[in-house]
Amino acid sequence: MARGINKVILVGNLGNEPDIKYTQSGMTITNISLATSSKRKDREGNTQERTEWHRVKFFGKLGEIAAEYLHKGSQCYIEGAIRYDKFTGQERYVTEIIADQMHMLGGRGEGSKGSPRKTVLPRQRSDKNAYKTWKEEEVVDDEIPFF
Repeated sequence: MARGINKVILVGNLGNEPDIKYTQSGMTITNISLATSSKRKDREGNTQERTEWHRVKFFGKLGEIAAEYLHKGSQCYIEGAIRYDKFTGQERYVTEIIADQMHMLGGRGEGSKGSPRKTVLPRQRSDKNAYKTWKEEEVVDDEIPFF
């Protein structure tokens, strides 16, 4: 049986400052809200713009880098996988992107703090199951921060 592909690519701007949390074992988990916009013409020929907001989560070293260099207004390119979670005992669902690669776009002064920028920041993977390893060994359900 063939394996499926779960791949998300986003280019957008941060809507707020990154939210940084740490697990009991010290692993960094950084959450951001990323806006993407698209334009389409309606039946009358008028241009309509639609903005989508995405919850993006970074783990480990990539989370540390995102926390340090991304700021409100920053433009970035993100690759990752989409994940749907349901809260135990609640009728509440969360859709989020688990990032495995990030590239910062724009100039040095972009974003609210104008911090130094690095051109490309891919997450280094020495293991194909790196996310799985984090999830099973380092992240306990009680440690995961929710929005």
